[in-house]
Amino acid sequence: MAEAATPSPVINPVSTGYRRYALWVLLIIYTLNFLDRQVVNILAEPIKRDLGLADWQLGMMTGLAFAVFYTVLGIPIARIAETKNRPVIIGASVAAWSAFTVLCGFTQNFWQLILARIGVGVGEAGCTPPAHSLITDYVPREKRASAIAFYSIGTPLGTLAGMAMGGLVADAYGWRAAFMVAGAPGVLFALVAALTLVEPRKKLAAEMAARASSQISFAAALAVLATKKTFWLVALAASIKAFIGYGHAPFTASFFFRNHGPELAQLASTFGLKSAGFLGLALGLIGGTAGVIGAWLGGVFADRLGAKDLRAYVTVPAIASVITIPIYITAVSLDAPMTAIGLLAINALLGTLWYGPVYATAQSIVDPALRATASAVLLLIINLIGLGLGPLAVGILSDVLSGHMGLGEAQGVRWALIASATLGLAAFGLFWAARNSIREEMVA
Repeated sequence: MAEAATPSPVINPVSTGYRRYALWVLLIIYTLNFLDRQVVNILAEPIKRDLGLADWQLGMMTGLAFAVFYTVLGIPIARIAETKNRPVIIGASVAAWSAFTVLCGFTQNFWQLILARIGVGVGEAGCTPPAHSLITDYVPREKRASAIAFYSIGTPLGTLAGMAMGGLVADAYGWRAAFMVAGAPGVLFALVAALTLVEPRKKLAAEMAARASSQISFAAALAVLATKKTFWLVALAASIKAFIGYGHAPFTASFFFRNHGPELAQLASTFGLKSAGFLGLALGLIGGTAGVIGAWLGGVFADRLGAKDLRAYVTVPAIASVITIPIYITAVSLDAPMTAIGLLAINALLGTLWYGPVYATAQSIVDPALRATASAVLLLIINLIGLGLGPLAVGILSDVLSGHMGLGEAQGVRWALIASATLGLAAFGLFWAARNSIREEMVA
């Protein structure tokens, strides 16, 4: 039986104008988060050639090495964020992951690069749980999915910036320089977060002191989440979506280089670019822009439709999960690279619709004292399965198909991408099942 909802304090610590400012700051920080996380994807092929890596090592570097520390450390940091200063936590995290991103450019072998990527993961663990908790305190429930979707736009924006900037800088100065450029802006925004974001608890000293003195234990917090069927269905569905998205990300550029190399070179030359710079711009601008629109629309649809029927928070991502499958398979089966990139843009739009609804659901089915913890547990599940296993699984499958099955590198990566895309059917089933419980489990 779910716990009884406790009254939430009305938190109105800032003006509407300042709230907009804070959301923009958090969006930029999350954009830098994903820029530093995803820039490695456009650099994967030159890193592979320079360091002599296999596809499974690319998967390890972009996924598991980052994800294990990112997800595990997210829990204790979230527990600290339940009572301590969240802007300071976010600022320190930005500084840490930015420094380790710069260090990636100085690595000389696979294991050094793995350690640097672990450092990026350690830093980024302190971003989203406290950010989600802050946003939820700033914004009323009826606007929460839209606000968190706005923050989540940082995912496609960061991917866009990482792909475009990484490709252009790598073509001009090499992949090492791209890591250094990616990490530099974080120093400024670490200070902006720590010094200008408002901690709502300063305006609610009495309530927060009482809450801190009776903070629920982590075991008790897990016991509360265990009663929330919706949470686990949505978490597993989102994990599969992340498995697909993160699994594809490190190998999308490699797919185009291996299957459309001559066409890319010809297209790039017409714009006075090299292949990596052109592909990074094309994938980043077209796919990234579509992803931004998709993340925003997902929050808007969920809030507007959810005002009439809370099941919309899981219906929207369920339907999108099915539609993406044939679109993606068609894209990687075509011989025309620009048509394929256009279809991938549609896939990116539909593939990001789940961000706002999923994270808003996780925040809205628990009381305020558990929001950062709920976010961290959700991110642990999503990132261990999605980010940790997705790139590694696709990389291993690509190696098996390329070598043991004799398909070669070009067809091996193509069929690995196709096989993983079909998992969207499982995500659809889980999202749809959550329709049966979400209305009864919303508490705040």
